[in-house]
Amino acid sequence: MNAPQQKPVIGITIGDLNGIGTELIIKTFSDHRILEMCTPVIFASNKIINFYRKGIPDLNFNYQSIKELSRITPKQVNIFNCWEEEVGITPGQLTDTAGKYAIRSLTTAVQALKENKIQGLVTAPIHKKNTQSAEFNFTGHTPYLKHMFGVQDVVMLMVAGDFRVGLLTEHVPLKEAAQLVTRERILSKLNILNQSLIKDFGIDKPKIAVLGLNPHAGDEGLIGKEEDEIIKPAVKEAKRSMLVMGPYSADAFFARRHYTRFDAVLAMYHDQGLIPFKSLALGEGVNYTAGLPGIRTSPDHGTAFDIAGKNKADHASFLTAIYECIDIINQRMGYAEYRKNPLKKMTSVILANAVDEKIEMEETDE
Repeated sequence: MNAPQQKPVIGITIGDLNGIGTELIIKTFSDHRILEMCTPVIFASNKIINFYRKGIPDLNFNYQSIKELSRITPKQVNIFNCWEEEVGITPGQLTDTAGKYAIRSLTTAVQALKENKIQGLVTAPIHKKNTQSAEFNFTGHTPYLKHMFGVQDVVMLMVAGDFRVGLLTEHVPLKEAAQLVTRERILSKLNILNQSLIKDFGIDKPKIAVLGLNPHAGDEGLIGKEEDEIIKPAVKEAKRSMLVMGPYSADAFFARRHYTRFDAVLAMYHDQGLIPFKSLALGEGVNYTAGLPGIRTSPDHGTAFDIAGKNKADHASFLTAIYECIDIINQRMGYAEYRKNPLKKMTSVILANAVDEKIEMEETDE
């Protein structure tokens, strides 16, 4: 990753107080070289940080405490105190209190992002079970961010270098996922994904693969008709304005590394995309919310209660989420500059006539 010309201010949410989020933050920002790339603002409280810092004695983690974002110091880690009261911390335990303050951290940081007081946001993991309330009726970060920024749709996009997997459906029961595979939803996700690849990742002519819903992508209608009736027509329509191909049989597509031929893959449901992604990303994947006016990334794992408070958490994915956030900020700045004098674009006629890449899909099961 290249160091930015101007250091962006990156907000960091604390995540579940009893999970590994605080440990990841301390480990990440104990390496002071990262301060050359960004100015971090951690939305939490000094007391939470100090509690976990005692359990990692070998690290040199220093910070300054602030109560106003106008007092951010560029050469230090900044702790923005979202609360002053004592909060019980029991690492590894699922408690309502830990969920309540995780959401306070999140809502405060998102407001700062909306008001452009920070340039990007990296969120530590929360747990869906203890964050639900009348004030926060969302299944996770992604739907909350969609609501707060008032956008019609977003894409949960998993990123590991040039390997990117977007999801058509996210955290819904599998029996409902098929019902959500619609032409309108596919086109919406593809449009967001295509624009994000251009604006956020600097790819002039993105090439996107679409996976089928059923085994063997329906096998010509023998194992389901969604491919023929919904997915293929949606892909055909998308080709009028972008380079989209598919649908492909998911098992062979990943097993034979065909994803390396594309800039991104659109999976139909959560596990279809996340299982191969996490298996191939080797612990350094990042979750990026494409389609927002603001920039938000997160590590691709959860609260890991089983190792919380034991100084065992690997901060590689969290560190990568920081880098990815910085890179996207810089890429968007470059894109905005580029748009002042846009080059001639590829015409819709050329895109519409693009031929699908022929991928031989040998059967992997009977």
